[in-house]
Amino acid sequence: MSTLTPYTLFAFYALESRLHNVERTLKLSDFKKKLGLEPNVLERSPIFVTWNILDRHGTTQLRGCIGNFNCLQLERGVADYALLAAFDDSRFAPITEAELPRLSVGVTLLQNFEEVDDPLDWELGKHGIRIKFSKNGEEYGATFLPDVAPEQGWDKKQTIQHLVAKAGYRWSKINIEDIQVTRYEGVKSKLTYEEYKDFMKSIEA
Repeated sequence: MSTLTPYTLFAFYALESRLHNVERTLKLSDFKKKLGLEPNVLERSPIFVTWNILDRHGTTQLRGCIGNFNCLQLERGVADYALLAAFDDSRFAPITEAELPRLSVGVTLLQNFEEVDDPLDWELGKHGIRIKFSKNGEEYGATFLPDVAPEQGWDKKQTIQHLVAKAGYRWSKINIEDIQVTRYEGVKSKLTYEEYKDFMKSIEA
């Protein structure tokens, strides 16, 4: 059972409303109230929204992930990035209504950003990392959230290698010392569509 948070509930509410073509009547603050939280609890944060889906073999697959490192107003940011991750991640086709029952959502609120001198000065499973580097007058960058490397079974060097590839550059053409690394932590909550629907039934009863 996932831990209910207003952020994952609101993300599913925003997606379901868009797919059903109905206007949203609830706000993030409404979900906070329904969970017994003060409406002004954590109003701003950098955020990433991740959609996953169960395939026909019961395996969880990434379905979309987009976020923002700026400190966003979450009342709008959760809905905006839930929809961007669902419909505008260029790696995937837009999510469809038929996929809703197999979806789960993760909302990660980012904190404790630190630029490090050693590109390997971060902890697997605790830190996400964001890399930046310049080559031939062009700027490159990419990030992995804290849970990505452990899920993939990568060590720290492999994680940076995959980030360089994600940024669109070849690992063989760069020295690790040329990479600027910022580490950060994330507070992630997850929710399945079934859990979302159960909660919505409970508040509508």
